[in-house]
Amino acid sequence: MDVLTAMLGDLIELGTLAIGVWAFVDALMRATPLYTAADKLTKPAWLGITGGAAAVALLTDTVGIFGLVALVASIVYLVDVRPALRAVQRGNPW
Repeated sequence: MDVLTAMLGDLIELGTLAIGVWAFVDALMRATPLYTAADKLTKPAWLGITGGAAAVALLTDTVGIFGLVALVASIVYLVDVRPALRAVQRGNPW
């Protein structure tokens, strides 16, 4: 059972890292004016947040407080900021 627990922990940590890297790369690929047009923080701010989250996910344990904060920051970008940027890019208000 200990091997299964260790494998599950590794899978969670890898998933957290993947989410952080995905959020950072997506933030990097979006045009700078989209962020202000979507009424969100600036691109450098989101690059710092998502890049820091990816670094924390790489360097710390996911179940620790810093790992959880990093995961939440990446998820906020992916579920709030990313859809708003895509809507502005397409010209839709929603």
